[in-house]
Amino acid sequence: MTRQALDLTINGESHQLMVEPHWSLLHVLRQELGMTGTKANCLEAECGVCTVLLDGKAVNSCILLAEQARGRSIVTIEGLGDPEHLHPLQAAFIEHGAVQCGYCIPGMILTAKSFLDERPGRVPSEAEVREALSGTLCRCTGYQKIVDAVIAAARQMNSWPETARRAS
Repeated sequence: MTRQALDLTINGESHQLMVEPHWSLLHVLRQELGMTGTKANCLEAECGVCTVLLDGKAVNSCILLAEQARGRSIVTIEGLGDPEHLHPLQAAFIEHGAVQCGYCIPGMILTAKSFLDERPGRVPSEAEVREALSGTLCRCTGYQKIVDAVIAAARQMNSWPETARRAS
């Protein structure tokens, strides 16, 4: 195959790559850029562990061609926060013991971020959180701690000043 030039904006940084036309965004993130926080599992958009944010919306990177992300903003778990400045969702997952093996957690957190960002100023119900996360599978848990963490993060994010909410 003939590789093509592709510029991607990932976690606010520009990346110039040569990619095969059939490469998924997941492949580019993990294999070409070494961003292994985005996990690979089913490769059929069934499990949600490959979730990233594309222009703020949760998408399955395993079925999205890298070319489809040209000119768009991509956020991976590596770009959400860092050890010194955790995103409220990351902090809540730790505080509530929602991280077990950790494999599904990047996808859960990014899916939850997209969900909460679509509902600023609201604390969702347990049923709403369960529905929002239903596309990300976890084999280690009964989901209760994850749901509790998302609700706690929503409460914290809603207590932020408006300017801080827009920046998250």
